[in-house]
Amino acid sequence: MAEVHLSETYACAPSTERGRGILISGNPKTDTILYCNGRSVLIRYLNEPLHVEVYGEHGYPVTVARYSPNGEWIASADVSGSVRIWGTHNGFVLKNEFKVLSGRIDDLQWSPDGLRIVACGDGKGKSFVRAFMWDSGTTVGDFDGHSRRVLSCEFKPTRPFRIATCGEDFLVNFYEGPPFKFKLSHREHSNFVNCIRFSPDGSKLISVSSDRKGLIYDGKSGEKIGEFSSEDGHHGSIYAVSWSPDGKKVLTVSADKSAKVWEILEDGSGGRVIKTFPSSTSNAVEDMLVGCLWQNDHLITVSLGGIISIFSASNLDKAPLSFSGHVKNVRTLTALKNSQQTILSSSYDGVIIKWIRGVGYSSKLEKKYDAKIKCLAAVGEVIFTAGFDNKVWRVPLCEGECGDAEHIDIGSQPLDLSLALSSPELALVSTESGVVLLDSLKVMSKIDLGFTVTACAIAPDGSEAIVGGQNGKLHIYSISGNTLTEEMVLEKHRGAITVIQYSPDVSMFASADGNREAIVWDRVSKEVKLNNMLFHTARINCLAWSPSSTMVATGSIDTCVIIYEIGKPASSRITIKNAHLGGVYGLAFMDDFNVVSSGEDACIRVWRLATE
Repeated sequence: MAEVHLSETYACAPSTERGRGILISGNPKTDTILYCNGRSVLIRYLNEPLHVEVYGEHGYPVTVARYSPNGEWIASADVSGSVRIWGTHNGFVLKNEFKVLSGRIDDLQWSPDGLRIVACGDGKGKSFVRAFMWDSGTTVGDFDGHSRRVLSCEFKPTRPFRIATCGEDFLVNFYEGPPFKFKLSHREHSNFVNCIRFSPDGSKLISVSSDRKGLIYDGKSGEKIGEFSSEDGHHGSIYAVSWSPDGKKVLTVSADKSAKVWEILEDGSGGRVIKTFPSSTSNAVEDMLVGCLWQNDHLITVSLGGIISIFSASNLDKAPLSFSGHVKNVRTLTALKNSQQTILSSSYDGVIIKWIRGVGYSSKLEKKYDAKIKCLAAVGEVIFTAGFDNKVWRVPLCEGECGDAEHIDIGSQPLDLSLALSSPELALVSTESGVVLLDSLKVMSKIDLGFTVTACAIAPDGSEAIVGGQNGKLHIYSISGNTLTEEMVLEKHRGAITVIQYSPDVSMFASADGNREAIVWDRVSKEVKLNNMLFHTARINCLAWSPSSTMVATGSIDTCVIIYEIGKPASSRITIKNAHLGGVYGLAFMDDFNVVSSGEDACIRVWRLATE
């Protein structure tokens, strides 16, 4: 059988949290940026949007990752208080792992010589800040003076070394060393101090806070020397600040949905706004900006909704390049048949994203309604979605944009949704106790089947339906008008049915269950066509047929995708291991040689089958 290799990865967006800044960092030499989502650290190349590398070895959600000064190592920290130090080459080899704090780590920073790391966060009653040697983990210094969670810390980039910290106790603290000890403290801010950063030459230090102020300190002595001008200033909490490489300007982002470039006076006595980047016009909460980075000629901002915008520092008026991705588990995936290169994916938070093969992120589909999504199906230029609010929505697509959505309330929560492909207005929706047959969003019949329903499928011509139950039985019904007549029951599965799909040529159908087994059946004779498909180690979540009906792929919570060829024994399968951290939830064939998968890591991957 064929070989398989990864051809494209469409990355997720950074995990964000309302009311908190997030940290994105980068490596100016290679023009890469680092950000975190769930248990993954993502390495993105700014000049190649499709070049993505993912590190997924953390056992807990990752909060921050940073390159070492020489760019050879990355230190990443998670909510359990652990820091992992790993190489950027040769498969991310692990150098060390240290338990640094007893709670979540919010920021970490390498010393300019690359020998020490300082980390800060929530100490759960113990130390909130710790500095340690990168190779041995031995503590270098004592960090007293904070009484609440410390949100940001920074090493002075030149000698004599200093460490500055700030946090939820409104304090900005200064430590000198090594070994580091407390020197002085400022309480000029009147709210949480969210971010603190030294200028590249170490002469100045800026702290920004939720009180909308930015304060400037002398980098060596720690004395306050100035503050940002309030003229044209931010009208909301300032979450992050980043210096330009020449140390003359800074970029700030705020909850008022704008980003500003400030010019810092030579003596540090003040800063004035020279450019404001307004937010988008929609004025939604998702447009709040929570993270920023100034790297080489790129000004990067991240919004609460996960949209990354890249402005040009040399031409501030140029329109930004924007891209995004999913933030949560991508539950459903569909390849549009009209143009084989378009993929629609949706995550349960209600975000639908359109991807184009070879390009990556195309756009977020702006729905006119706000509803969570459990299942999504598309046929031609129409998409149907069903969520947790008992409603089924029909949304027409016009040139990649959503038209006016219509909906119907079916009275109970939809579990599965299947469209008759040749008469696309006909849809079968399963609820816990039965099925609902819809025609043009009108209820034709609502049938209580007397058993717990877990999955359903309707034949492309709308003449037959298969309903799977919690008991592992497949019930086959013929449809005439608006009545369903049970024809037969197939018993072979040993677990609750999770997914049923007809093959594109309608000669077969495949079903899979929660007990890790999949079966391919002949549609006419109802005989088993391919069995012993028992190679997953956990529940099968999704299933897809190739357009030529010669292959079937299954995706499971065990992180694997397995592709079987009809007519060959199941043992001659292809297995894609570790396709998605946390499990595979969506699968689709784009053509006979390309499979798309999505999963809990919020990424989407395209796999190419290379025939022998």
